[in-house]
Amino acid sequence: MKSFFKSYIHSFSGLSAEVWWLAWITLINRAGTMVIPFLSLYLTQSMGFDLKEVGWIMTSFGLGSLIGSWLGGKLTDRIGYYKVMVVSLLGSGLLFVLLQFAEGFWMLAGGIFLVMLMADLFRPAVFVALSAYSKPENKTRSVTLIRLAINLGFAFGPAAGGFIISQMSYSGLFWTDGLTCGIAGLLLLWRLNPKKARIIDLHDEAANISPYKDRQYLLFIAAMVLYGFIFLQYFSTIPIYYKEIHLLGEGSIGLIFGLNGLLIFVLEMPLIRYFETKPWSGLINTTIGCLLTLLSFLVLNLSTWTGMVIVGILLMSVGEMLVFPFSNAYALKRSRRGKQGAYMALYSIAFSLSHVFGHNAGMQTAGIFGYRNLWYALTILGLVCCALLIRLYVVQKRSDKVLSTPEAVSQ
Repeated sequence: MKSFFKSYIHSFSGLSAEVWWLAWITLINRAGTMVIPFLSLYLTQSMGFDLKEVGWIMTSFGLGSLIGSWLGGKLTDRIGYYKVMVVSLLGSGLLFVLLQFAEGFWMLAGGIFLVMLMADLFRPAVFVALSAYSKPENKTRSVTLIRLAINLGFAFGPAAGGFIISQMSYSGLFWTDGLTCGIAGLLLLWRLNPKKARIIDLHDEAANISPYKDRQYLLFIAAMVLYGFIFLQYFSTIPIYYKEIHLLGEGSIGLIFGLNGLLIFVLEMPLIRYFETKPWSGLINTTIGCLLTLLSFLVLNLSTWTGMVIVGILLMSVGEMLVFPFSNAYALKRSRRGKQGAYMALYSIAFSLSHVFGHNAGMQTAGIFGYRNLWYALTILGLVCCALLIRLYVVQKRSDKVLSTPEAVSQ
């Protein structure tokens, strides 16, 4: 255990001070977004909306995320990642504070749309910044550090959010979110000097192949949209299910979600290292993760015992740890065929589309047919996602075999 701990710590040595500061900023920002896991509860319990209305409001959440990610990429190319990150952090901090004063369906839907648009400007900019502040040989480890910061923040944020709600009501949550975003923005201005960044070519493209003409990649994106549709129920319908069916309070719900983030922070690196040594494809690892995620919903229908929610969150956590790293790796590898930026943008858009439709559809289904039928429906969608990934694996193996034949090589 001691040698494992030393090896784990050593894997992050040699990273630049700027990358470490970027990780701290990401950690503070992620830990501060406490409103998100409790948003559906806030809308139902505090604001009095029904599930159908919450579903439409969560659709505005997804649309804000979709447009924010797209706009963040455009602005990063035009004015630079540094300005975009500063505007995103300070702007979302202000909007989080103002959101608590929004009343009525349309005002809340519009407010949440603006908050997510501003917050998700940060996503493309932070990874461009990571490329600028890290050396090429350290880029993979730098990305891992940022991902760990995100997961540690998510482990701390919901647990703290549940405590804040129980002690200070939802108003305290909005103020805390706003202040932490502001602190992250000020820390960025104080510690990260853009003059210390490497000069990078944001327009360095390998070829002119569009991802929208890559049939195999589009099949992969379809699977990711379905997976995102399933996975994102943990941020909308699942918290309400915990509250209404298992009668859990916000503090308990926060601890359950905090367990998810903590498990990812502690176990993701060794788990990925273990699966990377296996002889099968990363697509198979992604499929295994998808299977575990759909099982996390199916087990909720097996028993009314509240302990099943812990079983479910454990299955989902391991599934998430497999799906996101290996699907991201596949997207990066596939992007070498053409426009890397366009390929990675489409990968991000897949999950933004899931935000647009997933929350609303889940809420509407739960409201009309009940949670039990929703979990069965998500299980079926998960099986379709797995089938698409297996189909992609078979097609790719066949394609690779054709390309490796002597006739293909001679051409």
